[in-house]
Amino acid sequence: MPLKNLTDVSASAKEFVQDHKIAIACTVTTACGLIALKRYMAGGVCRSKALMNGKTVLITGANTGIGKETAKDLASRGARVLLACRDITKAERAAEDIRKSTGNKDVVVYVLDLCSLKSVRQCADDVIKKEARLDVLINNAGVMWTPYWKTKDGFEMQFGTNHLGHFLFTNLLLDLLKKSAPSRIINVSSLAHERGTINFDDLNSEKSYSPAKAYSQSKLANVLFTRELSKRLQGTGVTANSLHPGVIKTELGRYRDTTLWRRILFVPVILLVFKTPIQGAQTTIHCAVSKDLTDVSGKYFSDCVVKVEAPQAHDDEAAAKLWTVSEEMVGLTQKS
Repeated sequence: MPLKNLTDVSASAKEFVQDHKIAIACTVTTACGLIALKRYMAGGVCRSKALMNGKTVLITGANTGIGKETAKDLASRGARVLLACRDITKAERAAEDIRKSTGNKDVVVYVLDLCSLKSVRQCADDVIKKEARLDVLINNAGVMWTPYWKTKDGFEMQFGTNHLGHFLFTNLLLDLLKKSAPSRIINVSSLAHERGTINFDDLNSEKSYSPAKAYSQSKLANVLFTRELSKRLQGTGVTANSLHPGVIKTELGRYRDTTLWRRILFVPVILLVFKTPIQGAQTTIHCAVSKDLTDVSGKYFSDCVVKVEAPQAHDDEAAAKLWTVSEEMVGLTQKS
C-alpha cells in the first residue's frame, strides 16, 4: 500500500477515535469489567499438590459434570476411583475417558440409584465386599428443580435423592470409613440452603410443592446432616464437611424452564456467571486432598475456603431431629 494511502488510513482512524472517544472508553471499560467479573465468578482453585496413591475414593454421580471432573483430578493424583452412578452405560463411558486421560487404570464403576433404597443398600454391600478400604466418600450426585416426582420408595424426589439416599449410603459405609481412618466424607450442598427450611410436617411436599423450595430444603438437609454427622464421628478419625461448588453449567439444571426465549436471555448469564465443571469441582477436590484439612470437620466450604452457613444451618436441635426422622424414613433403625 502506498505511503499516502497509509497516511490517509491513519488520519481516518485518529478522526474516528476522536469523534467516538466516549463510546470507545465505555466499551473498553465494560469489556474489562466483564473479564474481571468472569474471573471473579470462576472462584477459588485447589492449590494442593497432594498425591492420593494407595487411597480409595468413591464419588456418587461421577459420570458427568463436577463429579466427573473431580474423579478425573483424583485419578490423576493416583487414587483408586469408584464411580457410583445410576446410568451404567454413561458411567462406563466416563470411566474409560478418565482412564485414558489420566493413565490411571484403577477406575471402577458401581451401580447406584439414589432414588431406590434397595439400590443404595445393594451398592453399599458391593463396596464393602469388594473394597479393602475407603478413604474419601464424596456425596456429589443430585437432582434439581424436578417436577413433583416420587422416588421408588415414595419420597419426594429431591429430598429422597439429595438427602435420604446419601444419608443411608453414608451410614452403611461408616464402618469401612472408620476402618480406613483418617478418612473424609464430603457432602456437596449448595448456596440454595440459605433459602431452605426443613418442613418436618411435610418433608415429602405432599401438601404443597415448589421445585425451588424442595431443592433448597434438600440442600439445607445436606448441611444439617453434615453438622450432626461430624459430631457423631468425633474421635473416630473420620471427618465430615459440606460445600457449595458454585453456579455451574451442568446437567443438574436440565429440569428448569427450557423455553427458547428463556434460553436466549440466559446465554449472557451462563457465559459470565456460570462456572465450568472444572472450576466447579475445585472446592470438592480441595476438601478431598488438602493436608490442612486432616482434622477439620463440621465446616461448610465455598471457593476452597471455610464460609459461614445460613443461620438455620446452625440449628443443632433441627440437625438431631432430622437425623432421627431420616433414620426412620430409610429404615436404618431396622435390620438391613
